Amino acid sequence: MEGGGTLDSLELAHRIVDLIMDKKAYDIVVLDLRKLFPLADYFVICTGDSEKQVEAIASEVREKLEAEGIEPLGVEGTPDSGWVLMDYRDVILHIFMPAQRDYYELEKLWRKAPVVVRIR
Repeated sequence: MEGGGTLDSLELAHRIVDLIMDKKAYDIVVLDLRKLFPLADYFVICTGDSEKQVEAIASEVREKLEAEGIEPLGVEGTPDSGWVLMDYRDVILHIFMPAQRDYYELEKLWRKAPVVVRIR
């Protein structure tokens, strides 16, 4: 099923956090956007230190969720750009390299969103 499978959006966000932690993503934040943004319930934001790690994180999430019947609606960006976005309808995963994360400052942009998870 595109975007959701059988998990609700919070469960999906937590599942994504588990998967990205398996690939050593860090500075993980889950923002609750339900009252602020009509297109998604949660943003999951994380950092990887290299193009290779960003690719590994994105591949892990895609492969494991597809095996569970959950496919992304879309994927934007590439590891060599330093940013990959994976849209799972109610949950959007942002995988950044440090420079791009500092540049886009999503946590600052969405500072009114409650933090559900923060793992440094």
